[in-house]
Parts: sequence; structure tokens; C-alpha cells
Amino acid sequence: MTTIRANCPSCGDVQLTADDLTVRVCADDERGSYCFRCPACQRAVAKEASRRIVDLLVSSGVRMQVWRLPAELGEARVGPPLTPDDLLDFHLLLQEDGWFGEVEEQVRRSLNRQDR
Repeated sequence: MTTIRANCPSCGDVQLTADDLTVRVCADDERGSYCFRCPACQRAVAKEASRRIVDLLVSSGVRMQVWRLPAELGEARVGPPLTPDDLLDFHLLLQEDGWFGEVEEQVRRSLNRQDR
């Protein structure tokens, strides 16, 4: 069985098998990474990986997952960007009963303004 050496930020170098790792590749931009649970501390670890490392790990028997970027990244952005004050207001709103109805009403008002 192939032994793979990886680095845990807490424990340093650890020995893994192909079954201990997962390679993830983004179908949209081909970025790669690998992840594992450290056998010493059980911490979940994820690291970026070049195409060469991805190919090497997959050829060693590491399973590969292909994923896609969220569709929302391609949507047109409308309105001004959020500010820290916006986030604080939203946080305070979530503390109140009926917050969902209030958010719904704000979205409705915003959409009506855009239609004008």
C-alpha cells in the first residue's frame, strides 16, 4: 500500500494512505486541493494542490471529487456593496421576532425602486 506524507498544521508531517485523502478539483477553473483528517489530532486539514500534485495523488489511488463554483458568482450584482453598517443592521434585525417578514418587505421595496 502506498504511503503518502502530508503536513498537519498542528502535528507536522503525518503518514497517510490513499484512503485517508480526498482530492478536490473545480470543474470551472481546474483549481485543485486535497483534504484529510490528521491521524494524530483528528483535525480536518485542506491544502491547495497544483495540477501535478493532483495527478500524482489520483494515480496513487486517492479518490477525486469534482465540484463547481456556485452559480451565484456569475449573477449580475445590483445595488451598492454591503457596508459594515449594513451587516450590523442585519445582525440586529435577526435578533427580533418577525425578522423574516421585515427582510421580505425590504427586498420588495428594493425591487420596486429598481423597476422605476
